[in-house]
Amino acid sequence: MSGAVGDGPWDAIVCGAGVAGLATARALELAGLRVLLLEKQRVPVPIAKGEVLQPSSVRILREWGVLPLLLRRGAVPLGQLMIRDADGRRLMLFDYRTMPGEDRQLFSLDYPEILAALRESLGERVESWPGARVEGLVRDGGRVSGVRVVRQGRQRELTAPLVVAADGRSSKLRREAGIGTTSAEYGHRLLSFDIDGVPAAAPEVTTYLTGDGLRLAYPLPGARMRLYAQVRPDALRGAGPERRARLEGWCRELLAGTPALRPLEERLRASLGSRQLLDLWRFTAEVLAVPGLALVGEAAHCVHPMAAQGMNTAIADAEALAACLTGRGPTAGAATAAATVDGALRAYAAQRVGWVRHMDRMSHDATRMITQLSRPGQALGRRVLRRMDGNPRLRYQATYNMAGLGIRPFTALDRLHQLGLPDPRARRVPDWA
Repeated sequence: MSGAVGDGPWDAIVCGAGVAGLATARALELAGLRVLLLEKQRVPVPIAKGEVLQPSSVRILREWGVLPLLLRRGAVPLGQLMIRDADGRRLMLFDYRTMPGEDRQLFSLDYPEILAALRESLGERVESWPGARVEGLVRDGGRVSGVRVVRQGRQRELTAPLVVAADGRSSKLRREAGIGTTSAEYGHRLLSFDIDGVPAAAPEVTTYLTGDGLRLAYPLPGARMRLYAQVRPDALRGAGPERRARLEGWCRELLAGTPALRPLEERLRASLGSRQLLDLWRFTAEVLAVPGLALVGEAAHCVHPMAAQGMNTAIADAEALAACLTGRGPTAGAATAAATVDGALRAYAAQRVGWVRHMDRMSHDATRMITQLSRPGQALGRRVLRRMDGNPRLRYQATYNMAGLGIRPFTALDRLHQLGLPDPRARRVPDWA
């Protein structure tokens, strides 16, 4: 464990203990750094977010020794992501079992359990301070050299060669560093339900396209299901009995508009008290690092949860940052030297910017296709999905991107194939079996 307060005994200070912060602490610890992990919450808040791990994250977590801890907590293996119409008919299959590598499946697990597994994986090189509120940055000239923290009623200045902002979408550290974003709020919200007592279902993440927008469902441990439903921004306003009546009416409309979910009617009604209403944003920070400071997770980028990329991109941020600091990335040298850290941060920012922008575009394009409410837009979206489903090459390419295995953007010609132009290469798919 590290020593006295304020004398800078740490190589890195990570601010925030969500998935991004915990993953970064684990990655930096494995790289040999001494890490201080700061978190203002003493106990994690149970929220519905980040519950699906893509194959790219499964590979990283396996290498970090976290995967067995997730499995011990009941992580559910899922082989595919299926897009269906409101009646449950297949529109497009993302089949992860066709992907290269050892990790060919998704896993779903409650967000607090993912946090607990990451926290359990941390070793003696990570010192955690729950209940520590980060007030702002400490600077040495123009360089970030630490943070100001209030803990147990006392304000302290803590210093380290590296500060990591993992403090979420409204990141105080990002703002204080003068790093801007171009933010856009989506024109809908998601209503989340935790449904108990669900019979065994297909091992898949299921997206239903309905006349009222997105319905997303997947199993969780303990015969449970997570259900997300798209709603208007002003939906379900009111309080007390009025809100309950509106919620009951909305539930009837949801089941009427999504016949595939009608077998869950009784359980859905019983779960109405578990609802959470989520605002949805899209942004990417102008830069991912400045001297002494790195942004990871939602401090750096935010996408719509429909494509299940936010948490997975955060885990990849952590891996990339550690690689750049230890010489496995573009920069080598002692991670504790400020000049070397800043060189590694430049490498990290350059390495991640293309990936982050790719995930932003991919998630946004997928979201627009699934959540639009106009009849022409919905008809076009279904046509594109069916064409891609009937084209093994495009289906493989879309799954590869969704799995986070690399960047293979669709070309202009691919877009024409999605609309129906014959594709002579449609059967050219790698065989990894």
